Parts: sequence; structure tokens; C-alpha cells
Amino acid sequence: MRLNRIQLVGLGAALCVLTACGQLLPTGATHNVVAAPAPTLDEPAGTSHLEVAVLAGGCFWGVQGVFEHVIGVSQAISGYAGGSEATADYELVSGGATGHAESVQITFDPQQISYGRLLQIYFSVVHDPTQLNRQGPDVGSQYRSTIFPTSEEQARVAQAYIDQLQQAAIFSAPIVTSIEVNREFYPAETYHQDFLVKNPSNPYIEANDLPKIENLKKMQPSEYRDTPVQVDATG
Repeated sequence: MRLNRIQLVGLGAALCVLTACGQLLPTGATHNVVAAPAPTLDEPAGTSHLEVAVLAGGCFWGVQGVFEHVIGVSQAISGYAGGSEATADYELVSGGATGHAESVQITFDPQQISYGRLLQIYFSVVHDPTQLNRQGPDVGSQYRSTIFPTSEEQARVAQAYIDQLQQAAIFSAPIVTSIEVNREFYPAETYHQDFLVKNPSNPYIEANDLPKIENLKKMQPSEYRDTPVQVDATG
């Protein structure tokens, strides 16, 4: 029987983590990062209203955990996007046949951080955009690298940034990140929210996600905040 990530919560003393593809990943594994440049095309700065972005880049625990530490983000919610409301359920999504990707809905203040800057963090430290239908130890289309724009402007900025990174050959392999428009976001179950903050000693979190927080702090110090915003605190 294959263990899912929730079943690994109690294995804090384990030396390795059983991955979705049945291999073992040492908890000391490093997370490779790339210093992606700022986007040359971005949304206009200084708009007065809050904006929402939806991004998918592997396990939503780590994606949420990173953006909870970004200045200007008022909320980051783990959930599902790409499929129907009827199949927005962790056990179903984990089967890989729902069309959903584990995603994070990010509410942010454009006066403090732009959409393009969020994408820069997404491509630099959140995940590896060259991995197709997987992310590190997690395998399946539910872990795909996908941007779900919430406006035509976001779609335009996202496509321009992918083109910019491709042309600059920032990564050693082609970017496989897709852009999926007109997709609804559905929040995940309560026990997934703020998972990284609540379970920092979980072996999966230690191996795959805590290094991302450190890389954010080192690579984007002006956009890093030490105290994360949490779903529990914001409602």
C-alpha cells in the first residue's frame, strides 16, 4: 500500500521519507534553486485593491509555506484547481485522474508586491518548473507546474515571463509550466492549511519545504518576513 503524505506525519524520527513513486528520499536532500531575474513585463504597480493569484508547483504544503512568508501577502490558502468542484477532495485528487493540481490561492497587495514578483519567487525558490507532472518526490499530474491566471492581464504577464526565462536559458532544461485559464479554485481540507507552520519537524517538510523558506530568506530578503501569515489567524 502506498502511503500518502498525511500518513507520514508521525514519522518524525525516520531517516528518510517514502515518496509517491515508492523510492526513498533522504531528509538531508537539498532543494535546487535558480536566481530568476525580475520580469520585464509586469502589472501596473500601486493599485489600491487586493488581488488574487493561483499557483501550482508540487505539494501545496511547501507552496503555501513559502508565500505565507512573503511581504504583501495577506493570505495563502492550499487547495485544488483545474478540475471540478465534485472532485476537489484530497483522496480523489491524489489519485491523479481528477484534472486538479494541488494549488495555492494567494491574496496580495499590489502596493507592496506585484504579480510579477510573486512569479519570480515561484520560479526561483518554490519549485522546479522543468519537471513535468511531478515535483521532487511527488509524481502525477496533480503535482504539475501550472499558473491559473485570475485575469487576462495575469495571463499576459505569466506568458511573457515564461518566454523571458526560456529565451534567457535560465534553466538547464525547458520550462514545462502551463497556463490554464478559466479554472476555479477550491480550498483544501482544514488539516492541510498552515501545514508547514504547524508541522516543521515532519520529515517530508524538513526534506522538501524548509529549505525553500531559507532560500526565500537568502535570495529575496526584501520580500521575506519572519512571521508567516496563517489561514487560522486570518480566517
